[in-house]
Formats: sequence, C-alpha cells, structure tokens
Amino acid sequence: MSAEAGGTDRETEVPVPSPVRAVPTLNVANVLTLSRFVLVPLFVVALFQGDGTDPVWRYVATAVFAIAALTDRVDGWVARKYSLITDFGKIADPIADKALIGAALVGLSVLGELPWWVTIVIAVRELGVTGLRFWVIRHGVIPASRGGKAKTLAQVVAIGAFLLPLPSGLDPVCWVLMGFALALTVATGVDYLVKALRMRVSARKAGA
Repeated sequence: MSAEAGGTDRETEVPVPSPVRAVPTLNVANVLTLSRFVLVPLFVVALFQGDGTDPVWRYVATAVFAIAALTDRVDGWVARKYSLITDFGKIADPIADKALIGAALVGLSVLGELPWWVTIVIAVRELGVTGLRFWVIRHGVIPASRGGKAKTLAQVVAIGAFLLPLPSGLDPVCWVLMGFALALTVATGVDYLVKALRMRVSARKAGA
C-alpha cells in the first residue's frame, strides 16, 4: 500500500534515536552519598563523649551511625529509581561505606570493646577492594555487588549491636552477628578479586 493511499511504507521509515540524557554528577543520590562523609566525624565525636561509656551518648552515636547507614540504602534506591547512576557514585558510594564502617570499628577497638584483629581483617578487605577498583578503573568500574551490599548490611547490624549499651548477657548474640559479618566480608572480598582479575584479563585480550 502506498503512502498516498493512506498506508505507511514501513520499509522506508528511519527510526529516530532517542536523545541520551546526561546524568549530572551533582544529583540527589550523590548528595546523599556525600552526606555520609559528613556524618562520620559527627559519629566519632558522639562515640567518644564521656569516655565512650555514657549510655546517652552511645545511643546518640548509634542513632547517627544508623542514619548514615540508611543513606546507603536510600542513595542506591534513588539512583536506580530516577536513573541517576554515575561513575562518581559507583566509586564514592562504597568509599563512604568504608569510611563509616572503618570509623566505627576503630572507635570500638580503641575503647577496648572489639578486638583489634576483627577491625584489621575487615579493614584489610575494605582497603584491598578499594585498591582493586582503582587498579582496574582504566578498564571499567566495579560497582557494589549484591553480596557486597549484604556484607555492608551485616556489618552495620553487627556494629550497631556493639554500639548499643546492651546488657552483657547479650554478648553472644553480638558475636554471632559479627561472625556472620566477618564471613561475608571475606567471601565478598574474594569475589571482588576474581572480578578484578577477569576485567584485567579481558582488557589485555581486547588490546591484543
């Protein structure tokens, strides 16, 4: 059927590509991520008030920690919901998580409430993964995986249990939570290492 007859010559139609919307780096999701960096020093100050033993200040520190951790869940949801995902966010989000988790672990260890070996194990893993991200950044960005997000949530819950001024009878519960967080920490660290190595190998093959 011809166009003059009221039909449409589909074979001659040329699809018009939709314009690609540039995502600004300064958006709501990234602002939420950056707010986590601001909350970290506030958390540290609250944690060490009253020599770190004042119950009221421990509740305050826990509340600030919880709010900062909540921004991690919200910024990811906002970025996906409104298509605000940026390379900056992919890098800054996990670094902000590490700053918050690291500050809490070091603080608890300084106060003598968490063995240093726990803090060291988690710190080595977190710094190692950050190093891996920068190691392969020329070839692409390794975003936080589902396992990585589950690890962060487990760490937040375990640390929150240690931050709260709970009765000593609940210590075994706190350690079960921390043990689970440690297991996820090590397992996801190995997973990120494998991803980084695969990315490097793929980049070399492409270059060859």
